Amino acid sequence: MMILLGVAVIVVGFAIRLNPLLVVVLAALTSGWFAGYSPLKVIAAFGKAFNDNRLVSTAYLVLPLVGVLERAGLKERAAKIIAGLPGVSVGRLLISYMAIRQVTAAAGLVSIAGQAQTIRPLIAPMAEAASEVRDGPQDLKRRYAIRAMAAATDNVAVFFSEDIFVAIGSVLLVVGFLTSSGIALDAIKISVWAIPTAFAAFAVHAARLLLFDRRLKGLAKP
Repeated sequence: MMILLGVAVIVVGFAIRLNPLLVVVLAALTSGWFAGYSPLKVIAAFGKAFNDNRLVSTAYLVLPLVGVLERAGLKERAAKIIAGLPGVSVGRLLISYMAIRQVTAAAGLVSIAGQAQTIRPLIAPMAEAASEVRDGPQDLKRRYAIRAMAAATDNVAVFFSEDIFVAIGSVLLVVGFLTSSGIALDAIKISVWAIPTAFAAFAVHAARLLLFDRRLKGLAKP
């Protein structure tokens, strides 16, 4: 049971707001110590885990690119383009993005867009510009609400559509867990049942976005 002290280290470390990476390392060293592993063996396990999952870190390569594009005026250009389109509202724009995001996620292209790649530099500024044209000047309360809804739209689209792709990690995890528990289940069945869930998620969130268009007018203005 002393091995579980690593969990206590994580709880205490996060409670006192220590650096998350430091907390995880201390927790691993604590559990490793009581499990009879030397510090070098624990660090070697960290290295092996990083090497086995190194492709996960490739997503960080997009951050410098986004920074360069923002410095070159990407956000301003995107806002200018959307402001010139008549009849565009925040809700309609985000509904269109959600549809595209769900289709690409269902095809397994989960990393083709996301919070860092599209929401922050493109979709959120475009939504703010659409609201400014339609509803007037923006204050911080309205801008933050639009940014939050843009981020939520991306999360909803991916979360409820990625399981349609049969080779996605979440589907394989469910199949593997059920198989280890003696329950035989084909991955294709999970993918098929994910389709109506994705449609339902689209309908519900699209309704929320249309209602969000109405609420924007009621938010405080400067």
